Amino acid sequence: MTDPFKRNRLADATSPYLLQHKDNPVHWQPWEPEVFAQARARNVPVLLSIGYAACHWCHVMAHESFEDEDVAKLMNENFVCIKLDREERPDLDDIYMTAVSMMGEQGGWPLTMCLDADAKPFWGGTYFPKLPNHGRPGFMQILNEISRIWHEAPDKIENNTRTLTEGLQARAKADARGDMPEDLPTRAATTLSDHIDLQKGGLQGAPKFPQPFLYQFLWQQAQLDDNAEARHAVIVTLEKICQGGLYDHIGGGFARYSVDADWLVPHFEKMLYDNALLVQLMTQVWRDTRSPLLAARIGETLDWVAREMTLDDTSFAASLDADTDGEEGKFYVWSKAEVETLLAGEKTATLFCQTYNLTDAGNFEGHNIANLLAQGDRVQDGFAQARNTLLQARNQRTLPGRDDKLLADWNGMMIAAMAQAAMVFERDDWLTQAKSAFAAARKSLTDAKGNLRHSARDGRLLPVSLSSDYAFMGQAALALYQASSEAPYLDYAKLCADTLQADFYDDPLAGGRGGYLANRQAEADDILVNNRPVQDNAMPSGNAAIYRLFASLATLTGETAYRTYGQNLFTALAGHLASQYTSMTALLASRQIDAQALSIILIGEKTDAALKALHVAAHQHHVFNAHILVLSPEAELAPEHPAYTKAQIDGKPTAYVCPGQTCLAPVTDAKALCDQLDTIVRSRRPQG
Repeated sequence: MTDPFKRNRLADATSPYLLQHKDNPVHWQPWEPEVFAQARARNVPVLLSIGYAACHWCHVMAHESFEDEDVAKLMNENFVCIKLDREERPDLDDIYMTAVSMMGEQGGWPLTMCLDADAKPFWGGTYFPKLPNHGRPGFMQILNEISRIWHEAPDKIENNTRTLTEGLQARAKADARGDMPEDLPTRAATTLSDHIDLQKGGLQGAPKFPQPFLYQFLWQQAQLDDNAEARHAVIVTLEKICQGGLYDHIGGGFARYSVDADWLVPHFEKMLYDNALLVQLMTQVWRDTRSPLLAARIGETLDWVAREMTLDDTSFAASLDADTDGEEGKFYVWSKAEVETLLAGEKTATLFCQTYNLTDAGNFEGHNIANLLAQGDRVQDGFAQARNTLLQARNQRTLPGRDDKLLADWNGMMIAAMAQAAMVFERDDWLTQAKSAFAAARKSLTDAKGNLRHSARDGRLLPVSLSSDYAFMGQAALALYQASSEAPYLDYAKLCADTLQADFYDDPLAGGRGGYLANRQAEADDILVNNRPVQDNAMPSGNAAIYRLFASLATLTGETAYRTYGQNLFTALAGHLASQYTSMTALLASRQIDAQALSIILIGEKTDAALKALHVAAHQHHVFNAHILVLSPEAELAPEHPAYTKAQIDGKPTAYVCPGQTCLAPVTDAKALCDQLDTIVRSRRPQG
């Protein structure tokens, strides 16, 4: 029988990223205890390579090194090699990315780490060419040197593992308790606004990432402080993102980031979570601005999700690759001549090329990225047919690879975004799709014991549960509950919140630090440290998402336990805010949703047109933190809810607006409801 450690074992993986590497001559292994035992038995280090399916530089390193027989020979002889999908195991990726930063290295993917047999890191970096190039050491050179040091200078290895492990453990155990200075949100918004490029949008310089959670905080704080500069910073950023090449003007959807300062040239991979968060932000801003540009991008993005990101069971895939035929962006770029031929009519073709900045010379490496950066705030509805013609032609090219695994947290974000947009834009089809995706994701991601798992594919579950999964799927359930008033969604949101408290809470009474851990505590044996996710990265931090879930549940139900959970969480983390608020804006946004608690209770029959009018008005109003609950006339709220015992007026559908623990006078028409909400918005602003 062949030694399993002397062959590539990725053919049995669930991850599309790992399956991309199943034919490498490297003897890749999955992350499992037996692999580390093998490293100990052979007295060799572990080489851990972390990436994801849509990652361009992961593909480059694979082609240069992992497909190379000479490199593979070095790796197989001197290391036990593990390949890991960062999207399947973001908990592990966070640990080792932090270790890289502790070494003074810039993080990114592919992540290349060397570990001992206890999974403790001692060296790492990101992409390395096969041979020295452009000031980067060659991968073969690195492999030989690490192997030499491992055998000839084990004390250096031990010193590095000790230093890095102690640093990781200290970070995990750091006491972040404290009080937030009262004026910190205002100061943070002012400081962040000062760093926005008010001409081009986004933070100054390049590359530019969308960071929707940062702009959500700015938008909320702009409303609270009547901060015109912060408001403008958000608007100009969204306009440029929507006009630039970051947005796919032919097929819809946003790429992960822009490599330049103008939002023209994207890193072409498309991620589900980026698009979900951008749809949420754009929907929130549209409620105030009524921007046709934002409305168009929301609709086009959700059309793209339906067309290209929806799996057979109606849940959502993770990402689309940046590369096709080994070339980044090849699928998305055009020549002017190609467009003119496809559009056939010279007048239409010429005007289209002028409008979307398509030139003979090209605007990107001799090719063209369609964009509207020169068009100001115009929305080019007149080119819908032309864009569809180009889309059909583009779909005849080699399609980008789709990572079709199902991720709980990412699906939760998109379902919530779709449900919110459905109510704001009165799109029943979007709500139907969001409901279907939620049912499918819940079914596919729940194991026989009722545990929500992080990842699934082809009917196979990865036995990992993360707190972020429960937080974002709980938020999705609450969005669907507010859209539909169907009680099972509320029940599921409560289940998620209660599970977080039971299985993930870092209980101070048991020696913990408060807040919530990344991994279920009973299942954290295979990780070096169980971190509390407190800093935003590509997505809002796990604890920020948990806090928002608790705050929303408390406001909707009146159940004080959830507010206590949320406030305890914030107290456990607030000590970091003064020095780290730039990386904790999602927590600040959640804090404002809690501190400015606002519920809108609508009482009436769901089929009543007057009730529907109230429902739409509540969802479309620009107040940033309204929690909307529809009750039948005979339903009852919990005694702790401020609208407890409230009833219809004169048998008409009735709205109660409840800021905090008090309710305003009841109203029965949409205009009066909006007037009350306008008054609340004004009352929050600084006086004088």
